[in-house]
Amino acid sequence: MTEPGDPTGSTRRMPTVEQSDDAHTAAPDAPGEAREPVPTLDQGDGRAGRFWSARRVPAALSALVLLGAAGLLLYDIAAVRAGHPAMQWRRSLADGLAEQRLEDTPVLIGAGVAAALGLWLMLLALTPGLRDLLPMRRDRADVRAGLDRTAAALVLRDRAVEVSGVQSVRVRMGRRKAKVRALSHFRELDDVKGDLDAALENAVLELGLARPPALSVQVHRPAKKG
Repeated sequence: MTEPGDPTGSTRRMPTVEQSDDAHTAAPDAPGEAREPVPTLDQGDGRAGRFWSARRVPAALSALVLLGAAGLLLYDIAAVRAGHPAMQWRRSLADGLAEQRLEDTPVLIGAGVAAALGLWLMLLALTPGLRDLLPMRRDRADVRAGLDRTAAALVLRDRAVEVSGVQSVRVRMGRRKAKVRALSHFRELDDVKGDLDAALENAVLELGLARPPALSVQVHRPAKKG
């Protein structure tokens, strides 16, 4: 290449850049951008247990009652140790318990109420709760999903009204059974019921529930006016 302003007109060779073989190799991803394979369940059966409720309100109420009763009792015991007389409620309670017998009605009622409260708390502790949340099938180990029963019932209802001959539909979605009541204003009832069964079975499978509910489908004619 001839440089401008060069009187000799000599040419100068342009510098070249040598490329190594590594330049054609794609650069590896940054450590933070590396994608790991999605973890899946070893069994692959898709089973999922129910969601457990936090039970915050019963736990908070029980803790507040126990804390208040324990604090009041400890304060009274400390006052008695310091030489002060016991509170009136504790003296009355001690006198009443000394005079009452086990077969008396107030004692039996109090014992029944205490036992009922204890059983209620045990039931809350041993049962999952959240009955309106249906667990969905687990295909990945790190994902748990649930479907509200009302939303599931709406999906089944929308699928049912798409069937030819169906006028209206009512769906009651339970944890183990889905009850569908449909009204048909034309077509044979058996034909409508057959189409409803097929459509709803596919809809239940598409919900992706861990335990698909059993279907109970009934088709009737609307009541005649007048």
